[in-house]
This record gives sequence, structure tokens and C-alpha cells, in this order.
Amino acid sequence: MNIIITGLGSVGMTLVKELTEEGHSVVVIDRNSPKVEDAVNNYDVKGVVGNGASNDVLDEAGVASADLFIAATNRDEMNILCCIIAKKHGVKKTIARTSQAVYADLFSDNSELGLNMAVNPQQAAAKEISRMLRFPSAIKVDQFSEGKVELIEFRVSEGSKLEGVALKSLGEKFKSKVLICAAQRDGKAIIPDGNFVIQAEDRLFLTATTKNISAFFKELGWNKQAKNVIIVGGSTTARYLCAEIERAGIHAKLIEQKEDRARFLSEELNHIEVIMGDGTDQNLLIDEGIDNADAFVALGNIDEQNIIMSMFANSRNVPKVITKIDQLSYHSMLQKSGIYSVVSTKTSAADQIVRFVRLMGNKKGSGVKRLFHIIDETTEILEFEAEKNFRRFDVPLQDLRINLKDDLLIAGIIRDEELITPTGQDVIKEGDSVIIVTLEEGFDNLNDILNF
Repeated sequence: MNIIITGLGSVGMTLVKELTEEGHSVVVIDRNSPKVEDAVNNYDVKGVVGNGASNDVLDEAGVASADLFIAATNRDEMNILCCIIAKKHGVKKTIARTSQAVYADLFSDNSELGLNMAVNPQQAAAKEISRMLRFPSAIKVDQFSEGKVELIEFRVSEGSKLEGVALKSLGEKFKSKVLICAAQRDGKAIIPDGNFVIQAEDRLFLTATTKNISAFFKELGWNKQAKNVIIVGGSTTARYLCAEIERAGIHAKLIEQKEDRARFLSEELNHIEVIMGDGTDQNLLIDEGIDNADAFVALGNIDEQNIIMSMFANSRNVPKVITKIDQLSYHSMLQKSGIYSVVSTKTSAADQIVRFVRLMGNKKGSGVKRLFHIIDETTEILEFEAEKNFRRFDVPLQDLRINLKDDLLIAGIIRDEELITPTGQDVIKEGDSVIIVTLEEGFDNLNDILNF
């Protein structure tokens, strides 16, 4: 796919890296010549120095023959303008990075205005954090079928009730209907069958409804939704997060060091307790009740400070610690310290855009509705619409298995707005949404899961 990216900040460079690694042909545009030179020297891209809203610059970048134009500068209005002009030059699809919710609401998925998608990095990160707070035992939470199905990643600790359990016995030991659809062990991705025995330190991925996941975690003795949260750093991400958790009825304290920002947030956030102070001050955190908090979220502007605060919260046995970092090289260090939930505004936004690109890359008429990559991009989880050309309707899954490709699992069937956790007797019917987990790439429709 031919893609043009204007704006080589953190989001833009993350996209350059990910999209070139996936084999796309990328052209970058930026006013800053050293940034363009750096991108050209480090990645297989063509570079153009200039204004992404300039007709001449866009023509030089080849916008008329491009499949996608991504505007990722740090100015909302510039990004929207660039997309409108690029669309007039003939580009097929456009995406703009925006930081103000009003623009995302106004322009999102409105191609008549020249924009196919608006992505707000701070809001994307805040939504990701709010999902984690709903399931504090989870490392990461994603959704399928407009929230009807949750995809949860979690780690099995020493002494867990799951340790030593074979998946074929899971239904006997736990009442809740959940399905373990993928696992990571010793860095390797596994699509498990019934004989898979869970071990400590496994990373497991399960699909289920919100209700069943909550019940399952309760059976495991894990903590429920966080009710008492401490947030450090009054950034835009924190402001979005506070709005999210207010709606969820979560009590939160927000600590912000700058007086003017603290006053603004105090006036803006009606039900959030805003405290002016230094979140790196351990005595302040103790005074503000960190020992009684269900969750701690470090949203400061400096990665190292966020890491130090998170390590302190972890040492005080806060059940859920979430850390914002921009240098993802710190991620493995945090995991070794027992802190597993990490967010980044640049990667949250980039992930949304890359998913859009992957869906664009599917052939015309594709039945793919949603797609995620997990376990270091080695495993795909896809949601398909079961269209009338599917060749194995009404076949019990226990009989269908012989026709399925290797390293593939049917992880869920959504029918009449309800999730069916698949058993051997269930079947796929026309109009169903079907969730598939596979180690293979390039599936475009539901027939691709079959080995004939």
C-alpha cells in the first residue's frame, strides 16, 4: 500500500517504523529537514521537506496515486487542512491526528469533509487505561463487536488457582463461561487445545462477556473494578481519563504540581479531588492514601519519574499500577519489576491507525470487521462476518475442526447481539460474527480458515 505521512513527531515516527516493517511503501513529509533525513536514513522511505498542506509538496510526494494520507503533526487544524487538500488531490483515504475531542467528534468517519478517521492520542490512551481499571488483574483489555466481547490479557502468578489446570477441565473447575484463546510461554505464541496445561508465568488471552470475565476473576479471588484511584500528572490524558472514570463511578485523586493547572482541573472536574503537590514525594503519596488505593496511574511528562513513582506504588502493594512511558525500551525493565501495565500516547494512537491500515489492506469485499495483533505481532485475532458464501454453515464445530487450518481457534460467535462461547455442538450460521485466533496472516474472509 502507498502511504504518505506528514509530521515526524513521536506518533509519526512510530507509524513510519510499524508501517515500513509491514511492507508498505511510505513517503514522509516534514518541514524539519533533519527529521526527514533521519527517517530516510533509518527506514526504507522517501522523504520530502516542506509543508504537508502545500500543493507542490503533495504532488512531489505522489499524493494522487497514494492509498492513504496520514497527518500527524502537533497541530489539529493543520492536520485537518492537510487531509482536506490531500483528498482533493485524489488520495483514497485520510487520517488526522487530533488532540481536541470536538474535532474527533466532528470529522471522524466523515469522508465528505475530507477525513476518514480522526485519532486522538491522549483520548486513546485514557480509554485504554479506563479499560484496565475495569479489570485491574488484566495487563491489557480490548473489545470486539462494539463491546459485546472483551479480549483480556493477563499473567498467571505462582500459586494461582489456574496453575496446573488443563483447558479441557476449565469448565469443571470454574462456572464462568470464558475461553482461553491464546497463550504466550517463554516468549512463544501458542494456540492452545484442550490438553494445554496452564503454568505460572504464562501470559493468557481470554475472550468472554464483561459479566463472565468479572465472575471468572471473582472465582480466582482477583480484585474487582478499581474503586479508589490515585492519578499523578494533570496532563490532557489525565483529564480525559478523569472524565472516563467519573462516568464509571470511580473515586479518584489527581495530583498536579503546577498551581494554575491544578486550579483549572479542579474547576473542570466536578467529582475528582485535585491536589496540588509533587507526585514524586513519597510522603505526600502516603498522606493521600496510596496504601488504601486500588490503583495508581503515573501520567507525568517524564518517563523516569513515572517509573520511580510506579515502583514505589508497587512496593506499597497497590493492586494495580499503570505507567505511561514514551520510551518503550523501558517496558521490559518494568515487567521485571512486577509492573506489567504500560501505556503510551504515541503507541495507542499508532495502534488505532495501523489497525485501520490492516483492514484497508484486506481485499475488496473482505469480511473482516476488526483485527488485533498480539504476542509481539505473531498472532492475529480477527472478527469476521459470516457471509452467505461461507462453505460450512450449520456444521458442529467438533466436526468442522478437521477442516480448519492448523494453529487456529474459533474463539467466539456473536449471534443476535449475544456471545456464544463455542463448544463442539455449536455451529456457524449466516449473519453471525465469528472471532478467530490464528498464527497465520492474510485471512480476508471466513472461508480462509478452511484448509480446502
